[in-house]
Amino acid sequence: MNALQKLITSSLTIVKDALLSGAFIYPIHGLLYFISHPSLYRSVQPVLTKCLLVSGGITGAMFTFTYLPQVAFCAIFSGPLAFGAAAIMVLGESYALVLLVTKMFILEEAQNKIFDAVLLQQGHEALVASKREIKTGRSGIKIIGNSVTKPLSRFSKDGLMRYIVSLPLNSLPVVGTIMFLFYNGEYHARYFQLKGMSTEERRAFVERSRGAYTAFGATALALDLIPIGGLIFSFTSTIGAALWASNLEKKNRGTMNEETRIEIESE
Repeated sequence: MNALQKLITSSLTIVKDALLSGAFIYPIHGLLYFISHPSLYRSVQPVLTKCLLVSGGITGAMFTFTYLPQVAFCAIFSGPLAFGAAAIMVLGESYALVLLVTKMFILEEAQNKIFDAVLLQQGHEALVASKREIKTGRSGIKIIGNSVTKPLSRFSKDGLMRYIVSLPLNSLPVVGTIMFLFYNGEYHARYFQLKGMSTEERRAFVERSRGAYTAFGATALALDLIPIGGLIFSFTSTIGAALWASNLEKKNRGTMNEETRIEIESE
């Protein structure tokens, strides 16, 4: 009983910190920034097209072959809400499969490049240059090139296992879905790599801001679960994470940087 009380108290504390942090708004900022900066869209458009085709095919197949069996399973716990709960489970499972396929073959470098591009636009050239080639064109526009280090995987084996294991939480009406969304998601792996943080330093950093990372992760994952368009939001959430990282840098240094004009080299 004491363990349950501690779990509830800890969860409520995290939820409170998450709401007070305001970090849940950064994925939305990322979307608006993406819309207002066409150069970012042009740089990822070929990758995005491939991902959307993969996402549409996998999501359609999952609903065709697995939706009704999962409605029957969810009906045991959710009654009349089973149709909605099953839909969320299928979307989550589809997302996991899409993530596996796109992460392995398409997304990783594109997301890291757009993360670095936003940081460069925000004036953090020194930070980005530590791990990526940056050139200056004849017109003075910064050109972001290839990464000089292998990017860290945002979705580790442990993270993927945690995601899959927590999917059944969606069978519980409302509360289960909220728990699922708050349990998953973290987008600052590239920032930590640019900062040169060790594994222990990264864990300590996240632990100190657990509420903020929970808030960001919940919003980002909720957007990612949207059929087909979720892959677009995976990029806009990456942009939101970069904007958050930029604000952390500016806060730590007490500076405000003007936006830098950049181009992104094609693969």
